[in-house]
Amino acid sequence: MAAAPKRAQRRTRAEQRAATVKLILDTSEELFSQLGYFGVTIKDVADKMGIHPALIHYYYDGKKALFDAVFERRVEYAVSARTAGLDAYEAAAGGKPTVEGALRAYYDGAFDVYINGDKGWRNFGRIFAQVNNAPGYGAEKMDTYFDPLVLRLIELLQKALPDASPEDLFWSFQFTSGAYTLILSRTGRIDRLSDNLCRSDDFEAVRERFVTFMAGGFDALYKRRKAERGKPKRAKPKRKKSKSG
Repeated sequence: MAAAPKRAQRRTRAEQRAATVKLILDTSEELFSQLGYFGVTIKDVADKMGIHPALIHYYYDGKKALFDAVFERRVEYAVSARTAGLDAYEAAAGGKPTVEGALRAYYDGAFDVYINGDKGWRNFGRIFAQVNNAPGYGAEKMDTYFDPLVLRLIELLQKALPDASPEDLFWSFQFTSGAYTLILSRTGRIDRLSDNLCRSDDFEAVRERFVTFMAGGFDALYKRRKAERGKPKRAKPKRKKSKSG
């Protein structure tokens, strides 16, 4: 009979530990999103929580380990959700994908998370934008988690535009990725520019427009290149022989 209370006590301790870890990660996520990796210390996190830094060090061996835990807590879901979106779209497209369809499969699910998820997802979005746009610590995480996913998207785009140059596809993705991470940063600039006609946290408005706009850029560049290839090359003018020659 004495064993039951001990099991209950162990569960309680496990729950307390899980709650503490979640609070540490939530607080760190908020601070990293606001100040970046280099702008936050373990003491900052502890002060915001009202605890001693030693408690954070008990769970995480320094700031790098803490940042890694914050990033990895959400990134695996983000990657798996996008992978599932690309899988479903590729199967439905039957070997005939479109640029807009491929981009929608890649981005729409991500916007859904920022629309319907908790506040922490929007904080993560800012961290993701920092990691994607800065050469400081964390940039290598894009190589690890997202490069295979991006290359999968590029393959689909190449099927949609079979005679497009890979160089143009990669540059087009770069422009798209830059716009996406600016949106995730939620700087508030568009709010001021538009006199609050547009809001940087209005992800529903973004999702409605983003993919259609970006697909238009892919298609415009593709059509321009195709037109350039179709133009006859001008013959080089013959040089006149000099009198001395």
